[in-house]
Amino acid sequence: MNTKKKGMTLIEKQRMSGWFFLAPASIMIAVMSFYPMIRAFILSLQTGTGANMKFTGFSNYQRILADKVFIQSIGNTFFYLIIQVPIMLVLAILLAQLLNNQHLRFKGLFRTCVFLPCATSLVSYAIIFRSLFAQDGLVNSILVNLHILPQAYNFLGNALSARIVIIIALIWRWTGYNMVFYLSGLQNIEYSVYEAAKIDGANGWKTFWGITVPLLRPTIIMTFIMSINGTLQLFDESVNLTKGGPANASITMSHYIYNTCFVNVPNFGYASAMSFIVFIMVAILAFINLKVGDTRD
Repeated sequence: MNTKKKGMTLIEKQRMSGWFFLAPASIMIAVMSFYPMIRAFILSLQTGTGANMKFTGFSNYQRILADKVFIQSIGNTFFYLIIQVPIMLVLAILLAQLLNNQHLRFKGLFRTCVFLPCATSLVSYAIIFRSLFAQDGLVNSILVNLHILPQAYNFLGNALSARIVIIIALIWRWTGYNMVFYLSGLQNIEYSVYEAAKIDGANGWKTFWGITVPLLRPTIIMTFIMSINGTLQLFDESVNLTKGGPANASITMSHYIYNTCFVNVPNFGYASAMSFIVFIMVAILAFINLKVGDTRD
């Protein structure tokens, strides 16, 4: 007769408890992320409004290819991405390196001052920058009084300068945010490594490129992916700072999708198709960054 008691082993119980703790988060991710993505794709294959939605295949995606405003919004968004992200991340690394100095006094104060813009409301700081760069704003007043400009310049009324204002605003707000990640990474590097490099005769520049950058590589990849993701979904600055003008010269993809949904005649199917294009862009760029930054054999 078999007298063994049936039941789960200790390993099976541990596995079940692991799934038990993972289940709530997994369900939330599925409901809040994957399900909306699937619904958005299905909606992107339809046209019409309300109960009159009908399946039309990939007609919305074909329309995107002929939509000059959306193509312009893609160009604007990548203009911000190519210029703003590298400048912001380089500044963040340099500030983190500077504020990680053991002999620097008032480090806490300086770190707080650099991080404070990140705590500012998105709408508030956009309105502040809009006031600063207005024709009667502080920037024009300073430049005219210093005789750098003969008269007030319409920064927000010119296509190139409007985009540059958005880039300046983004750098001002998000540099401190990324600096915190780099500062955390630098504090995990043993100071003895730098001392050994100094004894070997390495100067500051060689130490930075030979020690700091390689050891910060995972953090750099993470911040680069987050910055790309955020820039491709840029919305508040375009809406509140330049309102997408002049003549859609500074409009972003998310801003144009919002206008298609809620400002102009609502077209949720077409807006979903554009949103799915943005999702694909983010996924591809994130995948490329992960592959380029993966140093495993």
